[in-house]
Amino acid sequence: MAGNVGMEQLIPIVNKLQDAFTQLGVHMQLDLPQIAVVGGQSAGKSSVLENFVGRDFLPRGSGIVTRRPLILQLIHGPVEYGEFLHKKGEKFMNFDAIRKEIEDDTDRITGNNKGISNLPINLRVYSPNVLNLTLIDLPGLTKVPIGDQPADIEQQIRSMIMTYITKESCLILAVTPANSDLANSDALQLSKDADPDGLRTIGVITKLDLMDEGTDARDVLENKLLPLRRGYVGVVNRSQKDIDGRKDIKAAMAAERKFFLSHPAYRHLAERCGTPYLQRVLNQQLTNHIRETLPALRDKLQKQYLSMEKEVEQYKHFRPDDPAIKTKAMLQMIQQLQNDFERAIEGSGSAAINTAELSGGAKINRLFHERFPYEIVRMEFDEKELRRDIAFAIRNIHGIRVGLFTPDMAFDAIVKTQIARLKEPSLKCVDLVVQELTNVVRTTAMKMSPYPRLQEETERIITSHIREREQLCKENILLMNDCELAYMNTNHEDFIGFAKGSTVSDAQQSSESGSQKARHKLGNQVIRKGYMNITNLGIMKGGGRDYWFVLTSESLSWFKDEEERDKKYMLMLDSLKLKDIEQGFMSRRHVFALYNLENRNVYKDHKELQLGVESQDELDSWKASFLRAGVYPEKVSEHGSSEEGSNETSTSMDPQLERQVETIRNLVDSYMKIVTKTTRDLVPKIVMHLMINNTKQFIMGELLAHLYATGDQASMMEESPEEAHKREEMLRMYHACKDALKIIGDVSMATVSTPVPPPVKDDWLGANDSMLSRGGPPSPGVQRGGRGAGAPLPAAAASRAPPPVPAGGRPAPAVPTRPTPAPPGRQQQGLPPPLIPSRR
Repeated sequence: MAGNVGMEQLIPIVNKLQDAFTQLGVHMQLDLPQIAVVGGQSAGKSSVLENFVGRDFLPRGSGIVTRRPLILQLIHGPVEYGEFLHKKGEKFMNFDAIRKEIEDDTDRITGNNKGISNLPINLRVYSPNVLNLTLIDLPGLTKVPIGDQPADIEQQIRSMIMTYITKESCLILAVTPANSDLANSDALQLSKDADPDGLRTIGVITKLDLMDEGTDARDVLENKLLPLRRGYVGVVNRSQKDIDGRKDIKAAMAAERKFFLSHPAYRHLAERCGTPYLQRVLNQQLTNHIRETLPALRDKLQKQYLSMEKEVEQYKHFRPDDPAIKTKAMLQMIQQLQNDFERAIEGSGSAAINTAELSGGAKINRLFHERFPYEIVRMEFDEKELRRDIAFAIRNIHGIRVGLFTPDMAFDAIVKTQIARLKEPSLKCVDLVVQELTNVVRTTAMKMSPYPRLQEETERIITSHIREREQLCKENILLMNDCELAYMNTNHEDFIGFAKGSTVSDAQQSSESGSQKARHKLGNQVIRKGYMNITNLGIMKGGGRDYWFVLTSESLSWFKDEEERDKKYMLMLDSLKLKDIEQGFMSRRHVFALYNLENRNVYKDHKELQLGVESQDELDSWKASFLRAGVYPEKVSEHGSSEEGSNETSTSMDPQLERQVETIRNLVDSYMKIVTKTTRDLVPKIVMHLMINNTKQFIMGELLAHLYATGDQASMMEESPEEAHKREEMLRMYHACKDALKIIGDVSMATVSTPVPPPVKDDWLGANDSMLSRGGPPSPGVQRGGRGAGAPLPAAAASRAPPPVPAGGRPAPAVPTRPTPAPPGRQQQGLPPPLIPSRR
């Protein structure tokens, strides 16, 4: 049973690769070369496999016995035993125990109701009587369900078989009994579906000794009848009587050899039949296949090896208990944290730039220049409420007297109220910056995850420092607000008052036309472009899809896409306001709305236009852009003023009081613009100086000292179990790939490949029904006195046909229905023309 020398070198490579990927617990999707055994029930698949092993070990019985794929690795070795992958280390010396374990493991997964499962059983058999092969035994195709089997059992088994045999790296061993209809073979039909070109299919004919007397399968074995590209191999297995009688497999193989040598039809084919020859055929075919597959395997392994090499480099000489290594690791991580924090804040660039959302310094910049101004605008006074407050202030200051002049105290009272309201957005800005700084610290400290205590302590120290600076920052902002409240500088150069000789009418006119002048100053320039979704339109009216919006200082237009060719609508910004829309429970969009102060329709028959964006950052950015365009948000009212009080003030205001209210209102508006501008400028500066820059200096200069002051550095640098497991797993994967590449590199280049056989005419597989209707032979058996009726001989096979039997030994052929002249080759050989079936 000596096999091919090159095969002895190549097949162990596959087994070693499987060892590298399975025994080490490494999951890698590599289609290793294998041979799948396919056939119908009772076709002799189990006997063929047992002949390879040389022992009885597969379950037997009626109906569907093989209910799970069996991956069988045959390995040449001095000692005979079996080993299951799900029971590593346990050697099965008794093959009856192997059969029992296969049955038990099948029942554990599929139950006792004859169900099937695609979860394979992995079995290795070491024996001096086998060549090194890897085979897959698949369930036989059944037509009729047994017991509690589902009605679609045939389709389930077919799908399972196709899962294995459709892989390009799988050779198909199609087992068919000789005493059945070869043209309707389940194995050949499945093989044809999975391998249309026939490059991976090898036919096996079993039960040659059970054919009717006077018939044989010589034409099939010679690949003349129903040919396959790689041909057929005939074997003779033990009968059920032999199995029950415990007939030795070696004796059975000797009887098989004797059968082929003594049978007159197979005598000349004896060297190309039998189990030993089938083993050698499989060896050579697998040799060719592995030689074709190894380059792709090498490429996959090389890519994975190179991708892991950089990450593994730091683990190669790592000793977790070395104090010097711990100290060095701590200093390196602190230095890495310092660099990452500075890059996150200053934006100096990094290899791991966040491309999904704004973070770090970029987000803080948006908080300073978009979110903070927007919050200030939301806190600005409401016109009706402001006029009412001014009127009450003037009346209360005059008391019982009739006021002839506008009181300055009313101006001071109203301005102080408005300045005090600036505290809330200023402190909110500090809170948002603290939140983002904390996120930056948490993100940059993630690289310390191999040492959890170091990471936890570092985050605690930096966060505590940020909280201290937060308190100081808020105190200074409140101090700045108190300074604004302490003194009203009515001589400010930007204040529209009497100090510069301006009149009240000038102030009133300037205030009323402020937004219009700002827009004219801007011109119709583009402020922002981007995609948004109109959420309050039906799908039939264009809702549910994104449009390209262009915001200018005068209008909002939207187009079909960013090419800006197909304009859908243009909305003028005059008299528009902006408000927030509460996010729906199932909605992932952030929505805001535009509406008209005069309650007119904004877009077609809609009172408001609801616009949705993907993230909160986009929402804040669009709001700030509308703010630049003069579209202000709804005012946040702090006082729950009743309509009755407002109506009473407006209806009972006399002309003199109304002029005084208008004067104070314009002065307050002018002065608050100065204070707001100062606040918008100073708050970011205070936050930047007292908190952000100071935290950066603290991390650069004092963090390491605080860490050393906490106590035991050795316990702080204890490695996490997850990191140790990750390092071990990475090293295992790395060495598995390295070993696999070394194994492939050791392949002997002297191994010889056989050429691919030429194509054959195998359209008979698609014309089985028509063959039967024409009266073609239902089985490969032919009478030795003559060729089966209606069995056509392919023209390609005619030239390879053996010399004809003398005329006296062959009866006259049947007369065909529609005679056609035979090819010259057959007439020259003295053979009668073949029967041509009638075409109906």
